Amino acid sequence: MTAAVKTLPKRGGKITYIKPKAQGMQKGMKAALVVSILLLFLAALLSFVLLHFRVETVRVDGNLRYTDEEIREMVVKDYLSENTLFLRMKYGNRPIENVPYLERIDVTFPDSHTVRLVVYEKALAGYIEYLGQYMYFDRQGIVVASGTELIPGVPQVLGLNYDYFVMHEPLPIANEQVFQQVLNITQLLEKYRLSADKIFFDKNYNIYLYFGGVEAELGEAVHIDEKLAQLVNILPELEGERGILRMKDYTPTSLGITYEGR
Repeated sequence: MTAAVKTLPKRGGKITYIKPKAQGMQKGMKAALVVSILLLFLAALLSFVLLHFRVETVRVDGNLRYTDEEIREMVVKDYLSENTLFLRMKYGNRPIENVPYLERIDVTFPDSHTVRLVVYEKALAGYIEYLGQYMYFDRQGIVVASGTELIPGVPQVLGLNYDYFVMHEPLPIANEQVFQQVLNITQLLEKYRLSADKIFFDKNYNIYLYFGGVEAELGEAVHIDEKLAQLVNILPELEGERGILRMKDYTPTSLGITYEGR
């Protein structure tokens, strides 16, 4: 298309005047070209991000109460989460918190295609049963989770007196040191590969452990490590038995252990 021109006289020569309509068309063509280049650039950038930062491997470490797939689904939960760049922006240096039974999940990126999830589980001291629910508490006695399924290795705790409880708050027990004792016992049971069904505290906070039909009367929380070490050798001899193993008078220098069958 040829633009209309008008020749005007001017001292020293001529000038050509282009009508505004033709100028507008040229500006529009330039703008369209810029937009096209920008769209092509954005498309290339998007393609690069989708391919270069695609999640191909998710490594999960430290989990016992959740499966690898369950932990993975907490982080890589939708289409956007299949991209490590998006996950970096979402989590940054912030761990994932407020997951039942877990302290936190740290999210790291060894490379542009790999996500590493390091799980830190809460140390559950024990559980109480209430209206068909199992209420799990930690070393401070804080009720951290509840459910209808038992977690292996976490003992039931009996003998604690309380009128109510609130999730994510401590059980209202007068002697708060009992929670640390429960956790200590739980960890020692794991150390010696013993599996107690129940931990019972009487009104004076003497300790009783139950292993099937055998009741181990441990007394006060003194020499508790040594008492449980003795159980490693004693309990196999009492398998299938029903009775009381009295260990409250045990000391490292004076055994003081007796058994009363029922």
